[in-house]
Amino acid sequence: MILIADSGSTKCDWILYNNQETNPTKISTKGLNPAVLSKKDFLKIVSSSKALNKVKDQVKEIKFFGAGCGSKDNQQKVNLILESYFENATCITKEDTMAAVIATTKSPAVVCILGTGSNCCYFDGQHIHMKTPALGYLLMDEASGNYYGKELLKSYYYSKMPNELAALFNTEYALKEGDVLKGLYQSKRPNKYLASFAPFLFKYQEHKFIQELLLNGFRTFVDHHVLKHREALKHVPVHFVGSIAFYGQKLIKQVLAERGITGGLFIKSPVDHIVEHKINIH
Repeated sequence: MILIADSGSTKCDWILYNNQETNPTKISTKGLNPAVLSKKDFLKIVSSSKALNKVKDQVKEIKFFGAGCGSKDNQQKVNLILESYFENATCITKEDTMAAVIATTKSPAVVCILGTGSNCCYFDGQHIHMKTPALGYLLMDEASGNYYGKELLKSYYYSKMPNELAALFNTEYALKEGDVLKGLYQSKRPNKYLASFAPFLFKYQEHKFIQELLLNGFRTFVDHHVLKHREALKHVPVHFVGSIAFYGQKLIKQVLAERGITGGLFIKSPVDHIVEHKINIH
């Protein structure tokens, strides 16, 4: 059996391939980001899955694509954890941008991720090239779920949010300053906590204030990341992967058009695309 994982900080999607003749099995767990999870917490999430536990001895090969897996140290960390749990398997770990590329193109392209976090790369047909390092939610992650969660909270507590939206925001999230502080500074995954506010954006995205907030984030992401590949964009498309990109594609296309760029594919989940089109992960 081959096990393939595509993990963000919020959710990890797994595909279990039994053989080429049978349809793959899909499994979901909480997100597995080695940059924010300890080895103990990472292993706890994996081992708590009944579906994974059921096949753990049959898995021979694991391909793990994840947020926070850009460094060799974190790749090794994931390999060691998964190989200790799936005792008969060998694991290869790559950054989540690789899964995004596999799901969107076999040809040169700029590929972006907008989910709980954000990222952007250029794929030359064989290799991935990064113009900007992925330094996470404290410094970067523009236009991501955690970025927009932060912007929503700031606009609410600075009283910049229109009254009618502020009332809805407070009601839907039962905001209390103590709970917000706990979520930001005492939780194990503050980036996931911040991203939990992002669905509010798309529920009320027809509101002018929300549209401007989204547009500002998308413009920042395009200017700081996508346009780093300005020369390549003269010849190749730009694809987007992730829930923020999928639900915000209308506004992203608007921002791209402002800068003379044509958007390509918008895919919510790389794993869904890999399964649907039976893409050869090898």
